[in-house]
Amino acid sequence: MNVVGRQIAEQYFGKHKDRADVRAARRQFDAWLAEARESIWRTPIDVKRKYSTASILKSGRVVFNISGNRYRLITAINYRAWIVEIRFFGTHGEYDKIEAETV
Repeated sequence: MNVVGRQIAEQYFGKHKDRADVRAARRQFDAWLAEARESIWRTPIDVKRKYSTASILKSGRVVFNISGNRYRLITAINYRAWIVEIRFFGTHGEYDKIEAETV
C-alpha cells in the first residue's frame, strides 16, 4: 500500500518528543507503517485479518490502535488505488473529542 499523510503523525511525535509513552508509540507507529507499506489490502476484511482490533468505519475510514490502545491512528483507505491516507494520530482521549468518520 502507498501510505500518504505521514506528516500528521510526525508533527504529533515532534510536538511530544520528550514523553516516554510517545517514544514507545513512535516505535509502534513505525512498525505499523512498515507493515502497511508491504501489505495489499483489497477489502476491509484484509485489514481485519492483519489487525483484528482495527475498527472499520464508514467512508473507507479505519482506526488502528497503537501502543496498547493508548493512541489512535485514523486512516482513509482507497482499496482500489492501494492508498492509505493518514488522517489523525493522537491519544485515545484526543480521539474521543473528534468525529472519526469525517476527519
